[in-house]
Amino acid sequence: MFARLVAQNFARRPAAFARFMSSETREAITAAIKSAPVVLFMKGTPEFPQCGFSRATVSLLGQQGVDPLKFAAYNVLEDPELREGIKELSEWPTIPQLYVNEEFIGGCDILVSMAQSGELTKLLEDAKALVPEDDE
Repeated sequence: MFARLVAQNFARRPAAFARFMSSETREAITAAIKSAPVVLFMKGTPEFPQCGFSRATVSLLGQQGVDPLKFAAYNVLEDPELREGIKELSEWPTIPQLYVNEEFIGGCDILVSMAQSGELTKLLEDAKALVPEDDE
């Protein structure tokens, strides 16, 4: 009975949700998310973004004043397992993806909206992820 229910549920899911990352990939992504207060999974690097959304996100974080010492970026184009695994972990289909204090925040569109409302500044201030004012 249980096996039939599981099979029926998986049969109804779109193929995109039928992936399962390896435990090694999950551990590596979890370690990456814990590596800094602000973590960005992006296409390219902050110095050389490889898509407009990644470029816009890096620019937005820079405008907010994110402290480079509290920021880590991971290039999903270097590792197909990372690229697919981060989407599976967050259940978010697009890149870039931002994490603050190990919590998934969203992609570029969410961050733009949060920046416009002031929520992003508050979130980053609360995370103590901004360059201190006396260091600016």
